[in-house]
Amino acid sequence: MGSIPFTSKPGMADNIMNEGDIDPEIADLLGDDTSPSSIPDFSDLFDEPVEDEPKDSQDMTVEDFTKETFSVIEKWEQDPDPVFFEKDYYAKVLTGEGEISKRIHTLLQKFLKCEDPQERGVFRQRLIPAWWDLARSMAGNFQSANIEKRWALRYGYILPTLISVEQRQMLSKIVSEKTLDEPVHYVDEWFDLVLEGSVNPLATDEVKPSKMNIQNKAKVKLEKAKGSKEANLTMVRNLATSRDGVEADLAAQIRTLTRHDPHPTISGIKTTYSAEQRAALNRINELLRKLSKLDKDLSLNIQKYGDADKELGKIGDKIQSMGGLSKADRGAMETELDNVRQIAKMCVGRQGNHLPFLMKNFFFPNMDLIGTRENVIRAMDQVEQVDPGVFRRTFRQKTNRIVPHTIIVPCYGEKGVCWEPFERFNRSTSRGRIGIPMFPKNLKMAVIYALGDLRWNVAKERAAHYWMEEGLTGHYYQWFSSKKMRGDVRHRFLEDYILWITKEVDGVQKLEKEVRSVFWRYMPFTQPVKDSLRNRGFVYDELYKKDMNRAASDGY
Repeated sequence: MGSIPFTSKPGMADNIMNEGDIDPEIADLLGDDTSPSSIPDFSDLFDEPVEDEPKDSQDMTVEDFTKETFSVIEKWEQDPDPVFFEKDYYAKVLTGEGEISKRIHTLLQKFLKCEDPQERGVFRQRLIPAWWDLARSMAGNFQSANIEKRWALRYGYILPTLISVEQRQMLSKIVSEKTLDEPVHYVDEWFDLVLEGSVNPLATDEVKPSKMNIQNKAKVKLEKAKGSKEANLTMVRNLATSRDGVEADLAAQIRTLTRHDPHPTISGIKTTYSAEQRAALNRINELLRKLSKLDKDLSLNIQKYGDADKELGKIGDKIQSMGGLSKADRGAMETELDNVRQIAKMCVGRQGNHLPFLMKNFFFPNMDLIGTRENVIRAMDQVEQVDPGVFRRTFRQKTNRIVPHTIIVPCYGEKGVCWEPFERFNRSTSRGRIGIPMFPKNLKMAVIYALGDLRWNVAKERAAHYWMEEGLTGHYYQWFSSKKMRGDVRHRFLEDYILWITKEVDGVQKLEKEVRSVFWRYMPFTQPVKDSLRNRGFVYDELYKKDMNRAASDGY
């Protein structure tokens, strides 16, 4: 997106309200602009604006699962964006939003001027839902609005004087344009993708088919058909790869079988089959049976793929005859905003700071501590260096590296969350969705928490109704139950996952013996880390030997 040139409205700053002196404490809260005009009031603030020309839609994104690592980050900051220093920024955010903007303005004035802590707390609690109502109002049409509304949604940046000049300077240097080919998005960018139909909205409680409209039913059928086609294509590729391997083995066995030395006593005659060649003959018979079965399976799955492709084409033709699928409307975007609000609540937690806009007391003017796109990608890359399987998903014997859609939410949360491990109708290659707070106390911990949540949910969905018995979740749950622990097993798992990534990787033994064994097998470190840990203590050496035994028995 980048910095957008701006021109201030003539006389806009003159409309700022002057309601007398401000208490020194409030003046300090407002930052460096300490004049009474720091809290603006505009006679024309709530007039409907003239809409700008709609922005061009971005091209549909093409999923690429061949990448093995994150993109190299070359640009960490940009030149300061002047929009963050506009004197009429607040006016541009609220203009055209009707009654809700009036309510926000009134509550914000009362909140900033209130001296009684208890009464101030009341206004604070009223501001929180009011802000989200304003965000819902902006979410449906922010693409055709000014850049100030976009930044309000992206950063929770509403009134410039609520934060310091230093903090404004830092925000203005965050790289606003998406230059990295990674599925990491700011909130407004996610709304862009949903509006354009490039991604499906965040999943909500499933609606009964009888209550769906024609458009939604068509979308469900389309997603199921896409998932079926993708799954069959994966199976066809796997079977073709297996056939190539068997044919290569067969060719090697035939070369062995047809290589004869001259007979030592009878001239012009070659020797009979050796023991190695008789073994090759038996192996050839075995390989021929495998090839016959593979050919049948491959033919069957090619036919299934063709059927799925035809079905997808029929659904596509039917949708085209209906006029195509409409892009997300205002109502859908309001629902999407509600889902983002829920992610923010989960990131913050019950006892956290739920204030949804920026104030200077709640975050540091240090770029490295903020959940920018670049910092989030760096933190995710650091976790993957330790847990190389965190983004790996195996479906029908095919393993892909699938990085989830990561939505950076403007809130003061401490923990990232996994909203969904993958889409409902495409478990094979669809990206999951995770949320990361933009202003956490510790960004790396927030990212680790989100990826641990992703780990848990993927493993749980994979095991289905056997999740308490099999795999990562099953073995962990059995340990949890054996210890007669109380509380949420998932929360305990996430706490242990953080220790696994931050402590155990360095040989600092913080986990229970049984938990360490489960993690070592189902969430293994990289081989170099394992080789290093082997020499760091008896417990790791024992786990390393178990690896070797499983590998020798082909049971790992």
